[in-house]
Amino acid sequence: MDEMKRFIANADLTVSEAMQKIDAGASGILFLTDDRDVLVGCITDGDIRRFLLAGGTMKDPALKACNRNPKVARSHEEAKRLYHDRNYIAIPILDDQGTITALYKGNNCEIRKKNNLNTPVVINAGGKGTRLDPFTRVLPKPLIPVGEFPIVELIMREYQSYGCDQFHMIVNYKKNLMKAYFAENENRYDITWYDEEKPLGTGGGLSLLRGKLTDTFFFANCDALLTANYESMLKFHKENENKITMICAYKNFNIPYGVVRMGKNGVIEKMEEKPLLSYLVNTGIYIVEPEVIDDIEDNVAIGFPDIIEKERQRGKKVAAFPVSENDWMDMGQLPELEKMRRKLYGE
Repeated sequence: MDEMKRFIANADLTVSEAMQKIDAGASGILFLTDDRDVLVGCITDGDIRRFLLAGGTMKDPALKACNRNPKVARSHEEAKRLYHDRNYIAIPILDDQGTITALYKGNNCEIRKKNNLNTPVVINAGGKGTRLDPFTRVLPKPLIPVGEFPIVELIMREYQSYGCDQFHMIVNYKKNLMKAYFAENENRYDITWYDEEKPLGTGGGLSLLRGKLTDTFFFANCDALLTANYESMLKFHKENENKITMICAYKNFNIPYGVVRMGKNGVIEKMEEKPLLSYLVNTGIYIVEPEVIDDIEDNVAIGFPDIIEKERQRGKKVAAFPVSENDWMDMGQLPELEKMRRKLYGE
């Protein structure tokens, strides 16, 4: 029953609260029940993403975003058959009243196959990483270890799990250490190196790849690890014919006080006790069309968000793809580095 509680919640949740419960359970799905514990729907991180992309908000009721007709079974045998026919996350087994009596989740050790995306990956690895001082006095930020591997290799291994084996690395600070590490790496990654002669920011280094890429590519900073579905991101980017897709994560902040909105002459217009605030933030990971590189000036420092704004002003189609906060790990500062290590290795 304790295991089942991670998958089940009352249907009076908001979308934001549902997302937090999905993240906390690390299951990818939440079954919603009414006050009589009868199943009324299920919601996944994909349902939430589609709802938000259609104009919904994090404060809306989760019932607006959920699937009101989830696949269910009346016996263990039926649940097993349904699960393996379609590769579901979980199948609820209901009694005659519609109450969940059990969940079938298949073989927990089963690894679900990822499709090969065969998409180039550009990693911006030239910054000094001043927020990680004093570690970066010795090592460049991409080589700072998070458990068994440095952060940049963890990022590369995630892309490789989707069949993305072609890497383009923009380097500057302590670049010889970077090259030496990979020259001796037993995995023998396919890396093309691009040396900045001066710091070019988070976007300017892309000018060094002019004429080198002819297909859609992933572009990532070297301090963020994303464990979301890269196939879904790429599909969204291409189906919507975006020039740039920014991968964004919802960050939720609980205000531990009662918040008051005051009007003229001190009149209290609204009070909200311990509100939850949600913001869509840039993860530093993008999907980009190669023509964008042609719009970047040579040898000029610029941040990639500024490039996005310039493309938007030119009338180019740019969009955001939201992912769960739980799918994004950032190590830009020391506390986040430690949180990433604990999340990956549970220590």
